[in-house]
Amino acid sequence: MIASLTGILKAKSPTEILIDVGGVGYAVSIPVSTFEKLGNVESEITLLTYLNVRDDALQLFGFATNEERFLFKQLISVSGIGPRIAQGILSGISVADLRIHLVNGNVSALTAIPGVGRKTAERLIVELRDKLTKADLAVEASLREGGAGDARTQAFMALVSLGFSKPAAEKAIVNVLKESDGKDLAVEELVKKALRIVTTR
Repeated sequence: MIASLTGILKAKSPTEILIDVGGVGYAVSIPVSTFEKLGNVESEITLLTYLNVRDDALQLFGFATNEERFLFKQLISVSGIGPRIAQGILSGISVADLRIHLVNGNVSALTAIPGVGRKTAERLIVELRDKLTKADLAVEASLREGGAGDARTQAFMALVSLGFSKPAAEKAIVNVLKESDGKDLAVEELVKKALRIVTTR
């Protein structure tokens, strides 16, 4: 399984890029959210990927963040939702907003996404709401473990309240704590340092 690619961006469009990895050119389908995070042509980039295997073709999909790839995998697990439809959904709404609308069962917000009808929106909510809720609870539980649990949890909640996705908030906090070499940080300092990470990615 191809999990990621690092190479030179040779061409890009809002839905597909060409990346040169050691002299091999990979055509990778991407959502618009990933396109917006790409650098200039001829710059080096790293993409997280998902390889979709079909009887007649191999399709490679690329993502700028773990959150995008995670939700893509969740979307294609829903009956009737293929990779192209999932790519379109991620192109029509931010990852953070998609998670919120799925967990809250907001059908009208989901049907505002191009290509998503009411039945599809309802099916997405039925099949994904519990999965995403359980994933979020697991993240919060993991943040409460350890001596710095209280500060970590408060910093995590602060980042989420500012509009950042829970996976992005968790990752930023973990990175800050790694850089602190075990030093206890106050909530304010933890939030400030985590903000520098999430706002530069």
